[in-house]
Amino acid sequence: MAEATRVLVPGTASGPVVVLDEPLSFWGGFDPATGRLVDTHHPQVGAALGGCVLVMPAGRGSSSSSYVLAEAVRVGTAPVAVVLGESDPIVALGAIVAEELYGVGLPVVVATAPALVTGPRVTVRADADGTVELADG
Repeated sequence: MAEATRVLVPGTASGPVVVLDEPLSFWGGFDPATGRLVDTHHPQVGAALGGCVLVMPAGRGSSSSSYVLAEAVRVGTAPVAVVLGESDPIVALGAIVAEELYGVGLPVVVATAPALVTGPRVTVRADADGTVELADG
């Protein structure tokens, strides 16, 4: 389902896909209390991201995004996995911190051309050895 992939944070998760048209900053753009995209300048403002496999071109912005993502994991409103078009250490850090503090994994992978569309359920398997599988279901 992808031309090239890279594991930033290993793990396995399944959920419905939500594809964002533009990058998202979790800091100020995502409400960890509700799991919704709240950036009024984002074309998909209002989208529910909790429990989904979030696909976006890149993260955007503040290093505080790591905190917001980790908090969303803590309260159960975070995406279950993140598929990025380009590497973003801030998103990866949020997932790593959440796993260390709360014991909840959130795989983060880079896929340069993911053939994913909003809606269908997929499973993301990202192994520590660098193997990535994006599969239906």
